Amino acid sequence: METKLGITAALAFAIAGSMHVQADENLWMYAKGTDTRPEGSWEFKLSDIYRGDKGSGQYSFHDIRPELEYGITDKWTVGAELLVFHHNYSVDDTDLQPMYDTQGGTQEGRFRETQIGGFELSTKYNILSPYKDPIGLSVGFSYEHRRAYRLDGARIDQDSFVPQVFLQKNFIDNTLVLAFAGKMELERRKSGTVLEEEIAFDLAAGISYRVAPKWFIGFEARYQSDFLNPQDTAEAGNPGFDAQGFEEGVGRSSWDLSDMRLGGQFQYGTYIGPSIHYAEKDWWVTASILFQVKGGGNEGRNPTISGSKVYDEHERIHAGVTVGFEF
Repeated sequence: METKLGITAALAFAIAGSMHVQADENLWMYAKGTDTRPEGSWEFKLSDIYRGDKGSGQYSFHDIRPELEYGITDKWTVGAELLVFHHNYSVDDTDLQPMYDTQGGTQEGRFRETQIGGFELSTKYNILSPYKDPIGLSVGFSYEHRRAYRLDGARIDQDSFVPQVFLQKNFIDNTLVLAFAGKMELERRKSGTVLEEEIAFDLAAGISYRVAPKWFIGFEARYQSDFLNPQDTAEAGNPGFDAQGFEEGVGRSSWDLSDMRLGGQFQYGTYIGPSIHYAEKDWWVTASILFQVKGGGNEGRNPTISGSKVYDEHERIHAGVTVGFEF
């Protein structure tokens, strides 16, 4: 796949083999169940999600996240994670050039750099247990600050507020697990003269079955879409833009409490793929691979739509490895 992904995976397995903590349930790449940490316990996770192939040129991105979680009570977990971004791309298609403008890095669609992308603080509270109640239910909330753009590594100033809901249902003595994770991302992003106020939806569902002691085989589906109308003050009053710099004829997103509304849909992408999970008493590891099967959006606003795929916020393939240790 790529050298860095292999190195990260090897490191994760090496560390896992030398530690002893209790295993947890994290069975997929994006879908998550309702479990929270036991009171007073800690968990350390290290994940590397590789996203590759924009349909033109060469593109690879590693989203690497060390994360620490703590159980305040059996039902309430808090966490913090660091975002480390590694980009390596070269895109020559002129239609894609504006997407790969790193504003001071390179203006030619070529970029290779590892950056501290930002951080995230999160909390999760369990309301219903999948082991005791008809269905498991948890709610969560996270705050994220980014200083680098996930897409291309451009310097940005972004704040995101993310309410979340988690559902889980277990069958056959907990050997078959179904889970759903949904989040609404309220993002405000500034870069140069451009201000984006975006509302995005990220929905993931997974099914996993314990095929042997310690081993789960699963399948996952993920859908992501965003709604926005960027404001570019440099374009204010020019043809196609209003006096404030918004693109004419496109609805604006707003998540102010007095004016909550969706803007125009910019893009959407749907992914499916398998996962495998292995757990020891004191650690676990999950590997997944997802493929974009359908993508689209507003073709007039998004030049990266190609047939049934979209390559602005999306890629052809996502492959990830996550390892966790509990103590």
